[in-house]
Amino acid sequence: MKFSNALTATIIGLALPSTAFSQGLDTGDTAWMLASTALVLFMLLPGLSLFYAGLVRTKNVLSVLMQCFAIACAMSLLWFAVGYSLAFSGDGALIGNLDKAFLSGVTFDSMNGSIPESVFVVFQMTFIMITPALFVGGFAERMNFAAMLLFSVLWGLIVYVPVTHWVWGGGWLADKGLLDFAGGTVVHVTAGVSALVAALVIGNRKGFPEKPMTPHSLTLTVVGAGMLWFGWFGFNGGSALGANGAAGMAMLVTHLSAAAGSLAWMTIEWIRFRKPSVLGIVTGMVAGLGTITPASGYVGPVGGVVIGLCGGTVCYFATQLIKNRLKIDDSLDVFPVHGVGGALGTILAAVFVSTIYGGAGYAENMGLGSQLSVQVLGVVATGAYAAIVSYILLKLIGLVTPLRADEETELQGLDVAQHGETGYNM
Repeated sequence: MKFSNALTATIIGLALPSTAFSQGLDTGDTAWMLASTALVLFMLLPGLSLFYAGLVRTKNVLSVLMQCFAIACAMSLLWFAVGYSLAFSGDGALIGNLDKAFLSGVTFDSMNGSIPESVFVVFQMTFIMITPALFVGGFAERMNFAAMLLFSVLWGLIVYVPVTHWVWGGGWLADKGLLDFAGGTVVHVTAGVSALVAALVIGNRKGFPEKPMTPHSLTLTVVGAGMLWFGWFGFNGGSALGANGAAGMAMLVTHLSAAAGSLAWMTIEWIRFRKPSVLGIVTGMVAGLGTITPASGYVGPVGGVVIGLCGGTVCYFATQLIKNRLKIDDSLDVFPVHGVGGALGTILAAVFVSTIYGGAGYAENMGLGSQLSVQVLGVVATGAYAAIVSYILLKLIGLVTPLRADEETELQGLDVAQHGETGYNM
């Protein structure tokens, strides 16, 4: 029996890839990161896609789905070619190098901490896929598909990749000690600010704000919202890069913040309009999730609840300001929900990381004042950079191809005019 067991083990060992025996490999960490990667992809396809698709009018439902799908594909190849290398190789303060261009050196045996480097690459790839897809909501129903795709690719290369290096790749904000566990600045501030800039440059939809732009299917939106909530566990929990206490706490506070944000937004609407809306509760959920993202691996349960309540409340009033007071047609509220939420969560991380509130505690030589100044600097720097580069890119792209669909196309709907298809055949 002993000989048989040894022989079986030898045969299995010869059949397994060499990575199974790589020094430092943790199979638990690896399994969690594989699952987290799938969860983040699920957030985008189909989660965010359905969430956005339900919010637009019937004639534009396919255009939003197409934009999310095309962005996912384009960002994947950009990450493969140069994105990963520029973000995570080299020790420059502003940008990495091309040592790992086309994933050179990423092999069966290469490691990143306790997980295969290939797993780290594909996990981070899902982040660059979903980030530009977020700002699709800022110009939904009116941007030319070619201009959208060109803007997304250039933005991914010139905005997302450098900011990722600044924060997570050993760049200048990492050196200063910025707390951004899963993308408050890298994902939400950059996408939110860029959405606002795009909305201003491209202009409002025809008829906005006089004509109601009501969602065509809140059912789709609620389904997508549930998928986003589910997938966000991988987004935040996976950012621990292992199956550990930080991942567990990130998942817990993520859930609490989503619940608190949902109820905060719903309650405000209930008080103001005497009716709690379905759109309000799911938007509050996204606000809670976006706000907890940068703090998720650093704060405890109390911090998660308070940050969620703040996110749902502040993002609600930011939405009212942008749409109803300033009359800016950020179609699907990307800036007030993601931009404001990401900035708020990044700043509040400086408060609730304190052990007083059950957080992980400040780094050595850091306190509330010093950490708060770093957090504000991170928000301002990433937001300003995204705004300036987005504006320049949009203006340059406008010289090559029209940014906006013509009036006839917009009235007809982008589905038929740009894709030759309709979402519903009745």
